Amino acid sequence: MLIDITQELFSCRVYPGDMGPERLRLGDIDKGDTVNLTGFSMCAHNGTHVDAPSHFIRNGKTVDQMGLEPFVGDCYVARAEGDVSAEKARDIRLKAEQAGAGKRILIAGKATVTEEAASVFAAAGIMLLGNESQTVGPEDAPMNVHLILLGKDCVLLEGVVLDGVDEGRYFLSAAPLNLGGCEGAPCRAYLIKTEE
Repeated sequence: MLIDITQELFSCRVYPGDMGPERLRLGDIDKGDTVNLTGFSMCAHNGTHVDAPSHFIRNGKTVDQMGLEPFVGDCYVARAEGDVSAEKARDIRLKAEQAGAGKRILIAGKATVTEEAASVFAAAGIMLLGNESQTVGPEDAPMNVHLILLGKDCVLLEGVVLDGVDEGRYFLSAAPLNLGGCEGAPCRAYLIKTEE
């Protein structure tokens, strides 16, 4: 079963201070043009998107330098609310490992990854951490959480939609657009329910 976990771009949530996506109608059949044609402008961090290390780390890897492995493969979806403590992070890691999906973790719910939780995930060497918020970590001060995770080349998948997605193991595809030299990129993320 395929589960789309991507926000629609033009109606997406936007991180405070980021520019929102704008659609431009470049061609319109109803106005006599040969084709319908859309242009758009946006921030690389609009909607469902990934953060590469260079988002917060000078000379960190850019999206095109990360390869596809972090974004595609088995993952574990966990549910949490509020601040994710180190203890909760260890519990999530254990469940993910037991499910055979310990390298990619998505956190569903209104959860905020704390510095302590980020340290647990970073020390474990996970390749990807995702959540429903437009940022991993506190919205008003995300820098330290980003530095901890991105500093270990753990990419972040932010702004996923996990309403109605049960905890458990899935196959994740969240490959970002191949934006050379960029610190982030939008992606079309989806899950495939796998046999446990």
